[in-house]
Amino acid sequence: MRPQREQVAVDGAGFGSQKRIRPFVESIAIHRPRNLDWKRASALLYGDWGTSKAYVIGLAFVASGFSSLPIIVAVCILTAVVGMNYLVVCRCFPDGGGVYSAAGQHGKMLAVVGSLLLVADLTVTAALSGWAALSYLGVPQQYVMVATIAVIILIGVLNLFGPRHSGSFAVALALPTMAVVVAIILLSARFLTFKNLEPLHENFGHTWVSFVGVILALSGVEAIANLTGTLKPDKGSVIGHPKVGWASAKAIIPVAIEVSVGTALLGWALLSLPKELAPEMVARKEDMLRFVAEQYGTMNFGPHFGMIFGFAVGVIFSLLLLSAVNTAVAALIGLLFMMSREGDMPRGFSKLNPHGVPLVPLVIAVAFPVLILLVSSNFEALAGLYAIGVVGAICVNLGSCATNMKLPMHLIERVLMAATFFILAAVEITLARTKPEALFFVVCVLVVGLGLWAYSRRLSGIRTLTVTREVAEIVSPEVVETMRHPAESTSKILVSVRGLTPALAFAFDEAELRKAALYILYVHEIAVFYQGVIEAPKSWKDDPEASAILGTALQIGKSRNIPTIPIFATAQNAPALIVDTAATLGVDYLVLGASHRGSLTKMLRGNVATEVAGSLPDNIHLIIHG
Repeated sequence: MRPQREQVAVDGAGFGSQKRIRPFVESIAIHRPRNLDWKRASALLYGDWGTSKAYVIGLAFVASGFSSLPIIVAVCILTAVVGMNYLVVCRCFPDGGGVYSAAGQHGKMLAVVGSLLLVADLTVTAALSGWAALSYLGVPQQYVMVATIAVIILIGVLNLFGPRHSGSFAVALALPTMAVVVAIILLSARFLTFKNLEPLHENFGHTWVSFVGVILALSGVEAIANLTGTLKPDKGSVIGHPKVGWASAKAIIPVAIEVSVGTALLGWALLSLPKELAPEMVARKEDMLRFVAEQYGTMNFGPHFGMIFGFAVGVIFSLLLLSAVNTAVAALIGLLFMMSREGDMPRGFSKLNPHGVPLVPLVIAVAFPVLILLVSSNFEALAGLYAIGVVGAICVNLGSCATNMKLPMHLIERVLMAATFFILAAVEITLARTKPEALFFVVCVLVVGLGLWAYSRRLSGIRTLTVTREVAEIVSPEVVETMRHPAESTSKILVSVRGLTPALAFAFDEAELRKAALYILYVHEIAVFYQGVIEAPKSWKDDPEASAILGTALQIGKSRNIPTIPIFATAQNAPALIVDTAATLGVDYLVLGASHRGSLTKMLRGNVATEVAGSLPDNIHLIIHG
């Protein structure tokens, strides 16, 4: 089961003589609503990927001083190459190509290891982004750690009431951030020079270690890979077999160019400043872009303008970095929740509070970054912990894809992906060798995570059994799938319900009159966000309200001899899921009840019938009963 797919629990109980329909129903898997366009996906990616330049050039300068430009350029080239690889990953995994999906095709344990590396990445991302955000706001260095801990705890409290959807905030900040980056580059254009640049002083080994130490611009590509399950499909895609290669390319390519070119130019601008400023550059490494903005603003229009421009840059980048903190916390919550739903973490991790938020993952998502901050003495120590998690996760993803011969890749794409994998593997090994604290951190995450995974599997009754290849092929999912022959019905009606309403009674009458199969959809809205991923409960019987409604409907259908198929789904956007379900099932009629919400509620939450009508395919008839 792929974590990037919206799983819909379907039960065939109560059919009576209609059990012939069950094989068709049980094979249904409803994808997440594809309502994310490439522009918004690109902005979300930039909100994660684009923040890296806020601290990469500062750390590079600390590592190599005025000889750091080749290192910065090398990081930018690697970033672009990884982006090219993820164009292929996104194309091959239209339902989500994160490390959990890609590695899962080679084995469950590899998928869990990749996910745990993401846990390490998200943990340090929250801590590092928070530290950088407060540095850009001008908080004194002696108070940054305490202030960052307070901010993370506050964000955790806010997430008790559901995710704050920092993605939307990141979208709003994407254009201002790009604008100030362009402004800094334009202000520095006439001062750019190669006079200050120095050759690399050390041998290749020392240069390689410095290069490895500043690789901090890669985590965003995992975000866009997970989001392919919600991207609007390319033109010409067939329902059930979406293609998102072109949409993901339009989302990734502009951001990859901006991040790579922008970081290189900003690095050159930094190294074009007078060498007398070197001590201050080292001191301002945590808010280097604000420092660069202040200097070039002063050099062009005087100290007053430089101070104002630097303050504006600091505020914009700090807000974007705080949004990244909230996104990392929410993503960590959703990742642990997802693994719990898949049986890879204890079931207690999936217990929700009244606002639909899993409490144990929330506590972990706040406690881990706080713990990392308490044991890290400075910004460089946080940066050292960061790379080993994200590089490891990307390495597992690319290695899994490159060796998966079932994926539709051209030879040159597979060779490039394999080469990138070996480079990142060398980076990961170097990090483990040169940063023992990072190795210790990631080993602790893996040991605890794999221990919980083994414990969860034992509690669920799952046992690992080794069999021969011949026996495994007999019971493989592909073989089982070929045994399912969907039965066709003369007509299909879908009704979306939240209770035993007149619309449901009308749908029964229509199904009986038309001798049609009746699909009853119950949508349970939940507030769990993981980079666009929502996992549904395993059965409607686990939800008391859904169980009462769908169970009664089954009995009514059985007494009236109407084929009744209950469908239970979890989503954040009910109208989009209703449309997606209707299109996937290929129903002839969709029945909705008239909304009785007040005007204010309709304005805030929208009218379901109106949203559905605007997206429903032309071949499906919409009936609104009121």
